[in-house]
Formats: sequence, C-alpha cells, structure tokens
Amino acid sequence: MLNFLELPQRPQKPRNIGITHVIDRGIGIRKAQDLLETCGHLIDFLKLGWGTGYVTKNLAEKIKLYQEFGLEVYFGGTLFEVSVLHNKFDEFRKMLQSYDITHVEVSTGTLELTLEQKEQYIRELARDFVVLSEVGSKDAEKVMAPYVWIKMIQADLEAGAWKVITEGRESGTAGICRQDGEIRTGLIDEIITQIDPNQMIFEAPNKAQQVWFIQKFGHAVNLGNITVDDVIPLETLRLGLRSDTMLFDRGTCKV
Repeated sequence: MLNFLELPQRPQKPRNIGITHVIDRGIGIRKAQDLLETCGHLIDFLKLGWGTGYVTKNLAEKIKLYQEFGLEVYFGGTLFEVSVLHNKFDEFRKMLQSYDITHVEVSTGTLELTLEQKEQYIRELARDFVVLSEVGSKDAEKVMAPYVWIKMIQADLEAGAWKVITEGRESGTAGICRQDGEIRTGLIDEIITQIDPNQMIFEAPNKAQQVWFIQKFGHAVNLGNITVDDVIPLETLRLGLRSDTMLFDRGTCKV
C-alpha cells in the first residue's frame, strides 16, 4: 500500500468512530473473498441485508469467512422484525447463537412496536449480544418530527444499544433522507443538539450523502449501508483522495 501522503489518521480496528458499515445483498463466496482481499481492512460491520441471510444457500460458509477475517457480521433488522411478527423471537435468538453471531440489529422500520416493546427487546438481547438499534421508518411517506427521533434514540441508548442506526434504507430514500436522496439536514442538526454523533451510524448509501456527512462531521463519521462496491470509494472520500473532499478543511472536523 502507498504511504507517502500525509492523510488523516484513521482509528484502528476495532474502532468506535470512523465505522464503515457495509451491506451484503446476497453476494457469493467468491465475490466475498475478493471483497475481503481487496478492502476487508476498511470494513467494520458486514450486514446481511434485510432477510437475505434466510435464503442464502452458503450462509454458514460466508459467515465463517467474514468472521475469520475479523469482521462483525450480523443479520439485517428486517429479519428480527419478521421473527417477531411470526412469534419466533426465541428461535431467532438461538439461530444467532448457532452461528456465533455477536451483534444483532433491533429495528422497527416496518413492524409497528411501541417504544416500550422495542426497549424490552433491546434489554433482553443486550444480555447476550452487542445491540445496534435502528430508528426511522422505511416508509418514505412517514416523516417523524425531530423531537420524536431524539426521544427514540435516547430511549434505545438507555436500554442498552451500543450504537443507533438512523434509517436511510439501502436506496437512501427514506428516514433521514428525502425521496430524492437529499439529506434532511434540519433533522440532523436537531438530533445532534441532544445526541453525540459518535453514538450513531448514519445510513448513507449514495456518494452525495457520504460527502455531506464527511463535510458535516469529518472523516471519522460513522456511515452505514455502504455497498460492497463502494467501500474503497468511501475511504477515498474520507481521506481526501477524491475531488469531492480533496479541498475540505479536515481541521474543522467535529467528530
């Protein structure tokens, strides 16, 4: 690897900030191997998107491959929601343990749970797993007031969530994003008046969204739902190796 430039120092893994959270939408073993060989050192979390893990034929082999490389792999929050909907929560938890999964996502992107119900699931799972909760709806028509986001994020953290993921979908068109992909900048500004951005992972699958968050919070911002093809492009944005952030004054970083 090249090393003659003076670039921002990235925290070493396992890291608490500067997290790159990648979504696997069903890639095969050979592509997963290529991903790890090329840029596995840049990935912190590998999420098996929504319910893809349930229908992946080579699931055990792929999970083991990711784990042996030192990545935290877990199932998308939608599988948690479907399991609760089908009254199979206990089976879901046992399945995680059978694959030596250490992290779990608790979300309410589609399934309507009360705040109390969600917090109970977080508390219960936090006994055995590191919990990443997700706040926000996958319904692009559903817009929550900033104070509701803040209340939910605070409640999840108090219940035992390690990080809270702000919903953006894999398309970047819901939750903290408008349907056209534009970031709800006012919402983010309101949230960070009460919540430390280091406690959140912002879903930002599109380049323009990634640039906005890096310019807002700095190269060590936590970003999620990054596609497997965008891991290296994102890292170049973080380090100022791409035109979009090359002239950004990294001395003003807030993270």
